[in-house]
Formats: sequence, C-alpha cells, structure tokens
Amino acid sequence: MVSNVQNSGSAAELFASLNAAGSSVGKTDSATATQDRFLKLLVTQMKNQDPLNPMDNAQVTSQMAQLSTVSGIDKLNTTLQALSDSMAANQSLQAASMIGHGVLTAGSGIDLSNGKGFGGIDLAGTADKLNVAIYDQAGALVRNINLGAQPAGLVNWQWDGRDNNGVQRGDGSYKFVVEAAQSGQKVEAPGLQFGMVNSVTQGKQGVTLSVGGLDGVALSQVRQIV
Repeated sequence: MVSNVQNSGSAAELFASLNAAGSSVGKTDSATATQDRFLKLLVTQMKNQDPLNPMDNAQVTSQMAQLSTVSGIDKLNTTLQALSDSMAANQSLQAASMIGHGVLTAGSGIDLSNGKGFGGIDLAGTADKLNVAIYDQAGALVRNINLGAQPAGLVNWQWDGRDNNGVQRGDGSYKFVVEAAQSGQKVEAPGLQFGMVNSVTQGKQGVTLSVGGLDGVALSQVRQIV
C-alpha cells in the first residue's frame, strides 16, 4: 500500500523540512542548493502521495510560488549584507581621517590645557540668556561665563582658565552646566565636549571613536569637526 504523505505534506511542513535540512548544511548554502533541496522534497512528496487524494495543480503552483518568494528573500538578504559591509568599510575609512582632529560630541566635560579650554552647546531654539557654569572635580563653582543672546544651533565657547576672581586655575578636567532661556522659558541646550580623536574602532555596533577621555563615541554623536 502506498504510504500517505499528502495529508502531512502541506507547504508549511515542506518548508519546515527544507529549513531543517538547510540548518545542518550552514549559512553558506547558495540559492541554487536551496532550490535543489526543495525540488527533491517536492518530487518525493508527489511520488508518495495518496492516489485517492492526489495533489492538484493549484497546490503545486502554490508551493513553487513560495519557493520563488524564499529564493527572492535570500537574494535580497545577500544584497543587503553586501551593501552593509560596503557601508561599514566606507565609514571606517572616513572615520580614520578624523584621527588627530578635534571634535565636539555630546558631553559635559572640559579639559583645561595650557590655560585654555573649549566647549560647545547644541541650542535647540533662540535664547536671550545663555550661561555656562564651570565646576571643578570636587563640585565647587569655578567660573560663570555669560554668552548673552544666541540663535538656535551650534554655539562654540572658550574658557581662559580663570575663575570668577580672575585667578588662573591649573590644567586638568572640569565639568560644566548650561542654562538657556527665552523670555523666562527654559530652552533645551545639551552640552558638547571637545576632544581629540585618538582612534577608530569597528565593532558590532558600527564605527566608534575614542575622543579624549571618552570611548565608544558613535559617528552620529559628532556635532562638529574642528
């Protein structure tokens, strides 16, 4: 008696068998190999179908259409992966050219070197009041810098290393806080930290930079290259 494979040989189960076979071979299988396995399974299914309940043309056509869809998706994934690899390589090359250059990236630190420190502000809107407060590592206020009215956008600022009493402070790391307002209403103004790009790393999360004392800085976080 001919075994009945038809009842359990739906498209879903056929593709489940196909996927199981594919997982044992590995991700390096080509689309051609996938098609060959599918056709072998389909032919086996047709040979062992129930004579009293054979597959009709619609079933065969449906399964062939599903094979075409799977093959198309496989080719699309291969193309997208190639584009992704190419973009990653281009990003690495572009980021490498930034080594040795100063950049402004998200942060609230400022390094005083040779009596000079630099920082930035990403001002979300126009402000009629913009103030930068600089603190030492102990949290004590060192200097207030009034930048006055500023338009929306990137605002660069510089510190001469002197405190509010005019005394020159020693080189080192400090922190700053930005306050911005327009007609008494607070304006969003994230601080930007200045640093030199020391190295570039290509990882699972994409290209990242080592900027001054900051590691893992994404390219998207760089607001300005000096």
